[in-house]
This record gives sequence, structure tokens and C-alpha cells, in this order.
Amino acid sequence: MRLTFLGTGTSQGVPVIACRCRVCRSGDSRDRRLRTSALLEVEGRNILFDIGPDFRQQMLREDVGRLDAILITHAHRDHVGGLDDIRSFNYVQHSKMNVYLNAEARFAIERDYHYIFEPHQYPGLPEADLHTVEAPFTAAGVEVVPVKAMHKDLPVLGYRIGAMAYITDANYMAPAEIAKLKGVKVLVINALRREKHFSHYSLPEALAVIEEVAPERAYLTHMSHEMGLHEEVSATLPPHVALAYDGLKVEI
Repeated sequence: MRLTFLGTGTSQGVPVIACRCRVCRSGDSRDRRLRTSALLEVEGRNILFDIGPDFRQQMLREDVGRLDAILITHAHRDHVGGLDDIRSFNYVQHSKMNVYLNAEARFAIERDYHYIFEPHQYPGLPEADLHTVEAPFTAAGVEVVPVKAMHKDLPVLGYRIGAMAYITDANYMAPAEIAKLKGVKVLVINALRREKHFSHYSLPEALAVIEEVAPERAYLTHMSHEMGLHEEVSATLPPHVALAYDGLKVEI
């Protein structure tokens, strides 16, 4: 398996519009973060984690020619705002896109993208089949284990595929859900900033989850400019933990 980090920033991305902080003005490319998303290449298939508003740019940057399934963590706009652009893959692949999500995300997407699901469609609209998931399922022939988490009051999903797991926009996971992560070699988990936040793991909280799960390697994502400079923060992390950055590729 190979995991490519398409975006590792928060809802505003980094740099933030009109911000003059040292992170937003950094010349280090690792401090420039599109909205959070990742692409997993596994068993000859391409599986996407979230489809945010930078989706088009991310697909072009990585020269992605095929997309077999999309796993949605939740329906906040920074995680689903690129859904309209699946139509390019619909056209090339001659098929609807299979999208997997929980009931809360399905309700929001059917509401916000109602034109996709209306019975009499305008030609050229995106085409998607939504699949509500709770138990382990198969996406594009690949076994996936959903991991339930909370994003303040909103139920969200992380996903485990084989030896890797991807969790973002969480600030709580029950012990039974954390147990689903045991044995992974690579854990991706959100860490918004160093200080505590009401709906995202902070850096200390994410490190505590990593210590409990005990993966071989862990990567932090969904980071705001408040996290600090990539180079400075990286120097403070345990050897098996790293800040992800846009374009990073991890072999699993």
C-alpha cells in the first residue's frame, strides 16, 4: 500500500487568507497545507479519504487517472466540498462513484448536493452511489473497518484498511473503537494545534492516542497555522511520529 497526503491543513488551509503570522509567511513548502485529504493505493485500486474543496487541484498535482471509491469521514464542507468534481471520473470511467459514509454525512450530502440525486438529472451532473456504513464493508474489493469517533457533538468515521488507519476531525474515541486500531503499522490522526480545542485533538491528545495504539509509525494531519512551523514542531516529536505534509508519500 502507498498513502499520499493530498492535503494536511484545516478548513482554512495554510496560509490563512490575510494572516501575517510566521507560519503563514513561511518559505518552507511543508508549511503550505491544502484542506485535509489522502489517497490510498491498495491492491491496484485508488481509495480517497475525503473530497474537500481542493480536490481538483490535488488530483491534477498527483496526476490521478482513476478513482475507485471515496470514504467520507464527515460532511463538513472542508471534507466534501469537492464532490461536484467527481464528474470527470464519471466520464472517464463510465460509472457512478461509490461513496461510503455514516448516516449523518449522508443526510447532509443529500441535502447540500440534492441536484446529484434528483430523478430527472441535467446532463453532465456528477453521479454518485451513497453507501451508509457502520460495520466492516468492502470498497472496490478492499476490506474496510469503520472506526467511530466524535467531532464535538458530531459522529464521524475513521477507517482502517489492513495495516493502516486514518482518523481526522476527532476529539474522542471510545475504548472499543481505539481497540480497532491496535496492530496497525501506520496511524494517521488529526492534531489541530498544541493547545486544547473543543472539537479536535490537540497535539498532546493525539500523542496520547498514538501511545495507546502503539503503531510503528504515526503521522499527524489536519493542522492549523497555530501548530507552528513544520521544522520546529518536528524537532519536538518522538522518533516514530511525524507531521505529515502535502505530497508526502508513505509506503505501508
